[in-house]
Amino acid sequence: MTEEKNDISAMDELNEDLLERVLSWLPTSTFFRLSSVCKRWKSVTSSASFKLACSEIPTRDPWFFMVNNRLNQSVVFDSAERSWKKLNHPALLMEDINIDSIPVAASGGLVCFRNVSGNFIVCNPVTGSCRELPPLDPAPQDQALHAISMNANSNQNGLYKLVLVYGELPKLSFKVYTSSTDSWEENVNLRRKVDDCSSEFDSNEEDAVYFLSKGGNVMATNMQRSPSKQYSSVITHKDGEETVYFLSSSGTVVACNLTHKCFSEYPRLFPGYSEYSIDVVECRGQMLVVVLSEFLESASLRVWRFDEKTRFWHQIAAMPPAMSHEFYSKKMDINCVGSGDRIFICLSSADLCNYVVCDLVTNKWVELPKCCKDGEALEFMSAFSFEPRIEASV
Repeated sequence: MTEEKNDISAMDELNEDLLERVLSWLPTSTFFRLSSVCKRWKSVTSSASFKLACSEIPTRDPWFFMVNNRLNQSVVFDSAERSWKKLNHPALLMEDINIDSIPVAASGGLVCFRNVSGNFIVCNPVTGSCRELPPLDPAPQDQALHAISMNANSNQNGLYKLVLVYGELPKLSFKVYTSSTDSWEENVNLRRKVDDCSSEFDSNEEDAVYFLSKGGNVMATNMQRSPSKQYSSVITHKDGEETVYFLSSSGTVVACNLTHKCFSEYPRLFPGYSEYSIDVVECRGQMLVVVLSEFLESASLRVWRFDEKTRFWHQIAAMPPAMSHEFYSKKMDINCVGSGDRIFICLSSADLCNYVVCDLVTNKWVELPKCCKDGEALEFMSAFSFEPRIEASV
């Protein structure tokens, strides 16, 4: 205790600017405890210059935003402290107890919610600040909504955009909300890429594994989605091009190039009659696919990357069989999110719920501790990743 007091006293000798810079490097979870240390540190938490110092921190360990199947409880997993934290919904999300606002996208330090009216609410889960975006005008009529992607630039505080992809293949279009103008842009139609040959299933693709269900029957693709992940999609930036990836209703990955206003479908990893669960993630600017499948009376959880030049899928990581075997015959649904070199995977079924993190560099898979309440483990259906930033503005 004496040593801790000495440390605080030593920091009190710093001028205001240096103190704010030192404290800005602390994990975000510690910010909530600063106000209880002393009056000076409490004043730092509300300082505009302190928030500016926080915005200059390049990256923060992600928090994974979890939602249960009734959408009435939200918690986050703090990857820096490896602990679960309960979140209180901001008042704007709880104005009408009968209206469920579900998270549908996240980026930077922000999470985007969508209510039953189809309107979007952007929120900073750390500070609780949020605002409702202008309604779509005109709203796309009689068109299926496939993807909701968010892009927030942590280096440009308060700048973010939301991308919606509508339509039915092959007629797709997208619409963009930009925070700098606080408005929705006009609908833009997407054309099919000329060299898109995805309609022809390449049976010579060496990296794909094909199999029937364990009973030998022809099975439909397992495309179960939790309510908040039915618009599962990711957005990437590469060589000056912006691309949104989402899963079609048949399980193929659709790539929508917003820069060139075109789209293409990638070759299937598995044929349509296979049974599997699939999700798309973004890691280090790349789109990856996570697939849980069954083969030879065992379950397999693997991560794949698509090579645009060869038009082949390449496996880049695989969960050890000893870990994945317990998922066999459980009808598991996977919901995944990428952050840096890590992928957070939520696996859920009627009788099993696990959370796993995969390190793509080391191919190390770690099962996370259960989130418990009153001695019972809580079950969640989905996850979104965001950087916990107190300076992120809506």
